Amino acid sequence: RELKFALESFWDNKSSAEDLQKVAADLRSSIWQQMAAAGIKYIPSNTFSYYDQVLDATSMLGAVPPRYGWNGGEIGFDTYFSMARGNASVPAMEMTKWFDTNYHFIVPELGPDVNFSYASHKAVDEYKEAKALGVDTIPVLIGPVSYLLLSKPAKGVEKTFSLLSLLPKILPIYKEVIAELKAAGALWIQFDEPTLVLDLDSHQLQAFTAAYAELETTLSGLNVLIETYFADLTAEAYKTLTELKGVTAYGLDLVRGTQTIDLIKSNFPKGKYLFAGVVDGRNIWANDLASSLSTLQALEAVVGKDKLVVSTSCSLLHTAVDLVNETKLDDEIKSWLAFAAQKVVEVNALAKALAGQKDEAFFTANASAQASRKSSPRVTNEAVQKAVSVMINK
Repeated sequence: RELKFALESFWDNKSSAEDLQKVAADLRSSIWQQMAAAGIKYIPSNTFSYYDQVLDATSMLGAVPPRYGWNGGEIGFDTYFSMARGNASVPAMEMTKWFDTNYHFIVPELGPDVNFSYASHKAVDEYKEAKALGVDTIPVLIGPVSYLLLSKPAKGVEKTFSLLSLLPKILPIYKEVIAELKAAGALWIQFDEPTLVLDLDSHQLQAFTAAYAELETTLSGLNVLIETYFADLTAEAYKTLTELKGVTAYGLDLVRGTQTIDLIKSNFPKGKYLFAGVVDGRNIWANDLASSLSTLQALEAVVGKDKLVVSTSCSLLHTAVDLVNETKLDDEIKSWLAFAAQKVVEVNALAKALAGQKDEAFFTANASAQASRKSSPRVTNEAVQKAVSVMINK
């Protein structure tokens, strides 16, 4: 809400760019420090966006459609928001749904003539910003292959144009960003490659292999996390992911990707980290801590105690922010819920339990809430169930 109001004020010329930047910096600081205070070890940065993460990646790569009249240099608010919202003379770029979520992203418009250049230093700037606050983060970038697979041919470009043919043109910019992050002191880097959960052909899967082989030397010295989410991986995609060069960790959605657990158990690379996404980033319900802990303990036997990291299934941008703000809900319903701030606490509680420091009171309260939600007449209403049954039978 704070960002929404600040953006609207800026767009209406009621406040300055500096005012907007101040609100953004305060929000980032608050989130990083909240996660640090909750005991989270691996805190992400470059997850904040003024509008959209994919548009941020487009800005990083300097892939601005010609109609916006950008003449090079660091991309500022004028160009950025023109791409997002259009302006008096040109329309905005297309938006489409981010996989099967309610989030929408700005679709990159690409072709053979795009002159890519390192045009937004946001990822490095925000890593340094967090570090100055005493928080060492994992910078998050949309992976190069997913970026291209989520793009579309620009107007006037053949629909059959191979977007993946642009990989050699964008990887040098990724190398620049990685080098700057290493120089700034980053120890980890995360690439989001969610398109790995799609039904990809062998040519598309080969693009991941080629991309990370090309980046391997630049990534040397960093722990590299590849994150996927929203669905199971096929056996072929899992094999491709776990054989990527220079990669030390894999983030997997174990809420929607339940079959992926079998792949992990059958073959997980020795010495690699698993960021186990057991806390649902897609809904508002409290985690079943006992069930998640059981899953984690089974995975620990496969992955190893020091290589298993408790995580959310995906970014928490898909859920509400903080249950503290819900002052009109009664205690029973509140006990069933967990918004982003509460999910961060759940992650830490599970990590501590896995390390032998289980908060028995927290787990007991959670078990009671789970039982209450399953049995409450507010959820289980026999009259409604009968009515639904009759409709289905008809």
